[in-house]
Amino acid sequence: MPAGTSRKRERQYEKVKESQLESGRSERQAERIAAATVNKERARSGEAERSSKQSRQDISSGRRGGKRSGHGPGGRTKDQLYAEAKRQNIEGRSKMNKEELRRKVGD
Repeated sequence: MPAGTSRKRERQYEKVKESQLESGRSERQAERIAAATVNKERARSGEAERSSKQSRQDISSGRRGGKRSGHGPGGRTKDQLYAEAKRQNIEGRSKMNKEELRRKVGD
């Protein structure tokens, strides 16, 4: 956590880190995700000295609540399916549409 971080941000960091550890992430991954989440929230609220335009304009992680997790009505995005197909070494994936990718990766 950066020096001068508020108690609220410290609590948020610990909560996100704990959640990530419970999800099976490594300590290092959990810390990185927690720090990124807190930094984005700091940017949105004007606490950070520097921040990207996207960080300032994006909806907060609390309000977003997993909307980008791939569990919505449309399932995973084509990019998420493509990444999974790449991980599984599926040939011809670059020419597949979303539905074809979904069938191939077993989604």
